[in-house]
Amino acid sequence: MTKLRIGDAAPDFELPGTREKTYRLADYVDTGVILAFYPGDFTPVCTKQFCSYRDDGDRIEGLGVPMVGISPQSVSSHEKFTAKHGLNVPLLADTDKSVAKAYGVVGPGGMIRRAVFLVDGEGKVRYRHVALLGLTFRDVDDLDAAVTALA
Repeated sequence: MTKLRIGDAAPDFELPGTREKTYRLADYVDTGVILAFYPGDFTPVCTKQFCSYRDDGDRIEGLGVPMVGISPQSVSSHEKFTAKHGLNVPLLADTDKSVAKAYGVVGPGGMIRRAVFLVDGEGKVRYRHVALLGLTFRDVDDLDAAVTALA
């Protein structure tokens, strides 16, 4: 499994997602992007994580770096998860886990590890956090600190 390090080129991707859109790393050349990998829609910690991002949406928007969530469920599942909880972060469907593998976040048994990567506008990894157990998540304060460190 690949272990990306700070300063490495972020693996390119193209994934379908919510909002009837296809998302590509290249879409974020000017702004950079926060990639939030998560194990699954409707699970307790993932629900808490993305609801916290919803609740702090103004702060996330104020970072000036868009965020997307990535997990192996289908776009249909993501749309239901988004609708049920009023989520505001686009969710991308990595159904074959190819992007998760490229970022080194597939754990034992094929589970996706909860992870956050900050990719700058030049496509370089500037922050990475990969949880071993995934019982906690990076909150908006953590994201703010990572983005601020880039400035």
